[in-house]
Amino acid sequence: MICFQENLSGMHLELSQPVDCLCDFTYDFYWQHSGERLLPSGIIPHQKGTSYKYEDLVSCLKSGEDVHIKGNAGKRLGSSLGVDLKFFGGTGSSLKAGSIIVDGDTGSRMGISMVSGAIYVKGAVKQPLGNVVEVESDRAGYRKYRSITNILQEGLGEALLSPNILRGDDLCIRDGIIRDTIGARLDTDKRILVEGDAGMSTGILMKRGFIQVEEAGMNTGVLMRGGMIITGNAGEFAGAYMKGGTLIIGGKAKGYVGANMKGGTIFYKGEAMLPAALVDGNDIRMLVRLLGISQVEAMMFRKFLRGE
Repeated sequence: MICFQENLSGMHLELSQPVDCLCDFTYDFYWQHSGERLLPSGIIPHQKGTSYKYEDLVSCLKSGEDVHIKGNAGKRLGSSLGVDLKFFGGTGSSLKAGSIIVDGDTGSRMGISMVSGAIYVKGAVKQPLGNVVEVESDRAGYRKYRSITNILQEGLGEALLSPNILRGDDLCIRDGIIRDTIGARLDTDKRILVEGDAGMSTGILMKRGFIQVEEAGMNTGVLMRGGMIITGNAGEFAGAYMKGGTLIIGGKAKGYVGANMKGGTIFYKGEAMLPAALVDGNDIRMLVRLLGISQVEAMMFRKFLRGE
């Protein structure tokens, strides 16, 4: 499709009311609801002077053009921005996407599972955020957000806003903001160190890398392929549908640990949805080193693997 209006580059959308799931590459997780919540071909409500469909915005961003939104955006703006999703016939990898520019406020969970592009916001951004961190803006009057995954995989062309810092291969997040899907689809041997808590789905679909948080929400490590996640406490369904990698839960989890787990390893003192194996000497030394605990405490952990 052609992404222009009135000879201005990109797509321009004006809203009279906030609308959820704009520029959402998943269309509100279409594979879960089969169109009951949102149709890609559906006309976006509350437009002023245009009749764009949800898929028009996604197509524009996929082409590398920008989407300009005048007014307030709703929840889950830019979900999975930059992912060429297999469900819709894509490769499953990331692609270079355009930017979303909002002349107004945004709702919560902006940029969940986002892997490329940028989001600029003139107004307020409601927490929790998605897989994004604020960087120095190159657009006057707007705050700029980039994907955490993209920064680690492609580099940082602008400065991170304090107190967050990029130190060598370590991205240290210190701002105390709760984020969902931290490190989504991460595929590099670098580290995300969160000095605070995380929301849901930390490390979802990650292939390589390292994430450490003080406490994580539900679905920590869900669909994980590789890498390592360390958390204190965790919400429900930690390690659900894991296919690879290592999840270490140093504290308590709320239930259903390892549900439908296909591969990988979970270290946890409590119960899980699959049989436990004994930790060996190598496991104990690893837990002592990573968690800073004694050998006696490390021996209290149980090791959960698919098929053992």
